[in-house]
Amino acid sequence: MVFYEVNLRIDADIATEYRLWLAEHIQEMLSVPGFVDAEVLEVIDPAAPADRVQLSVRYRVHGMAALQDYFEHRAAKMREAGMARFGGRFQAERRILQSTPLT
Repeated sequence: MVFYEVNLRIDADIATEYRLWLAEHIQEMLSVPGFVDAEVLEVIDPAAPADRVQLSVRYRVHGMAALQDYFEHRAAKMREAGMARFGGRFQAERRILQSTPLT
């Protein structure tokens, strides 16, 4: 299993509107083949500045092939939707993780 994590720093004054948009965005992401589920986590530590809200969205994906297909065919459009609506009022950092046995 692969995890696709998107860490967000959002201007506090748009946080409510952004969360509503994010719920719709996540549903659209979950319609992408290979995306299994998602969870939204509020980042507690390190603490956000008073004018920011920090969220982390973690998608579970059925492998690198599905994630690569998303990157090649859908990611640009999905990312542009957020930028078109919120411009520079948020920042996103992404990373990919994979579950691995300890032994």
